Amino acid sequence: MDWDEKPEINITPLVDVMLVLVAILMLTMPMLLFEERIAVPKGSKQAPIGESASIVIRIDAKKDVWVGKQKFEFESFPDSFMLYSNQFPDRTHKVLIAADGDINYKDIVYILKSVKAARFTQIALVTNG
Repeated sequence: MDWDEKPEINITPLVDVMLVLVAILMLTMPMLLFEERIAVPKGSKQAPIGESASIVIRIDAKKDVWVGKQKFEFESFPDSFMLYSNQFPDRTHKVLIAADGDINYKDIVYILKSVKAARFTQIALVTNG
């Protein structure tokens, strides 16, 4: 017996088994189906779908804020609009915000935040595009 001889490990069977497993995996993966459950709201056939009215807010170049035909001061707009919005208890009206081209973006965001604070959810910015 030769004590200096080092044994060799034959890895060929291991590689063969791994290739077969990879082939099986590649063949079975496209056949697996994944299902994602989605909760779809139930509609009602009894209540007709109607368009809700829109509230139009305009900001002119002098920073006067107009809600319809009613004029509000820019600085006191959040409080004034909160009082104005009490006539809409369900808050389902769409709110459209239009501003003069010279108005700063931060002033438009100020109006937008005031409308969101009044709990309106359907708000859009009007553009000329």
